[in-house]
Amino acid sequence: MLCSDGTKKLSFGGSIKDGDLVIVYEKRDVMKAVKVCETSVLQNRFGVFKHSDWIGKPFGSKVLSNKGGFVYLLAPTPELWTLVLSHRTQILYIADISFLITYLEIVPGSLVLESGTGSGSLTTSLARAVAPTGHVYTFDFHQQRAASAREDFQSTGVDSLVTVGVRDIQGEGFPDEYSGLADSVFLDLPQPWLAVPSAGKMLKQDGTLCSFSPCIEQVQRTCKALKSNFRDIRTFEVLLRTFEVHEGKIDSCQGEEGLSVRSPPCKRRHRSSEGSTMQDSSIKVRPCADGRGHTGYLTFSRLQCLS
Repeated sequence: MLCSDGTKKLSFGGSIKDGDLVIVYEKRDVMKAVKVCETSVLQNRFGVFKHSDWIGKPFGSKVLSNKGGFVYLLAPTPELWTLVLSHRTQILYIADISFLITYLEIVPGSLVLESGTGSGSLTTSLARAVAPTGHVYTFDFHQQRAASAREDFQSTGVDSLVTVGVRDIQGEGFPDEYSGLADSVFLDLPQPWLAVPSAGKMLKQDGTLCSFSPCIEQVQRTCKALKSNFRDIRTFEVLLRTFEVHEGKIDSCQGEEGLSVRSPPCKRRHRSSEGSTMQDSSIKVRPCADGRGHTGYLTFSRLQCLS
């Protein structure tokens, strides 16, 4: 679980306790969030895992099943939580999240306003960025979605850093109590241009705003609304391309003259003692087939300072 106080950074406790949330890692693309209960078990293709065996172990431990299979018990960091959370809405992934936190200049102690909360993927990362003395106020017009987000934030241990409100920011704007207090504002709305005037009132002088939109037509209308009170308006599309790296070994048979019949390019070559076989160790690199394409556009701007 995430722990925070006024003198320490956001961090995880030393060992797993009953009631903690853990990320069960089976392989790179197979993970799930599990709440630890001493009397419960987890069953998967590797066997049966008793939760009682997990209690007291540090995060990152390798645990065995009754069949000798194993999984890893990982801490629910914001990066891993983004990969396993329930999708109540479209979510932001790590490439967009890391980029916008940097461009919004969010640091420990920042006060951040967000609308809408959605599945809470970004909110969890924002909470870690502002810890230990900052705070995130996030709003969603859907009451049940907001309630589910509160439960998730409590499970991941960031509830002390996040306040969830139910409000139609497009129609009502942000609450007046935050006027002039926000360091940054993030908008993930169908019509973000309607919330731009309210966001401008909430920001401190020279505060930053970001709007996430999947369609370029939304970006155009948002930029038009920003021109009146904001400057340094920029729009980005973040495309992340990952690669798979594998090491493979290829045997090449040699003829009587010592020449290789088939000698593909390789990084290292090892000759056997008889000199008849040469084993090539080759590093293979290729783009991942399941890479994500377009997610959305990030539009940033800065509130104009009063002259």
